[in-house]
Amino acid sequence: MNDLRVGQGFDVHKLVTDRKLILCGVEIPCEYGLLGHSDADVAIHALMDALLGAVSAGDIGMIFPDNDPAYAGADSMVLLQKVLARPEISPWQVLNCDVTIIAQKPKLAPYREMMRQRISAVTGWETGRVSVKFTTTEKLGFTGRGEGIAATAVVLLGKA
Repeated sequence: MNDLRVGQGFDVHKLVTDRKLILCGVEIPCEYGLLGHSDADVAIHALMDALLGAVSAGDIGMIFPDNDPAYAGADSMVLLQKVLARPEISPWQVLNCDVTIIAQKPKLAPYREMMRQRISAVTGWETGRVSVKFTTTEKLGFTGRGEGIAATAVVLLGKA
């Protein structure tokens, strides 16, 4: 590879009681979920922003505006496929992605492999190129108080 690009993404959504909790395309059994215009998959939103940032193509708010009814309740994995099909991104190979979900609760470690497999299945990336990990904020801040979940993502893209 003689051309490499790095992208970084970040997203946050508020926890509420009347929504499903979906992270990396996996529904997590839980009494609360994330508030958002789409399915509010904070991890996939961060991943999409990382991809778009790597090729200087803006962010998901520009492409999928939260005031557009077409995206109400949208499946973020479908949106991820649309991002990957964009002409700015499609010529690039994803060499690896690293997603970190920041949540005090619920405990997410039992879902790590399902999340990696789901991202791999939707994107076609080798599972070994997909990292998903979790951290807490030691009960500090809005994530520590259980008010929301945040996520970061980094991608490395290559082109021959």
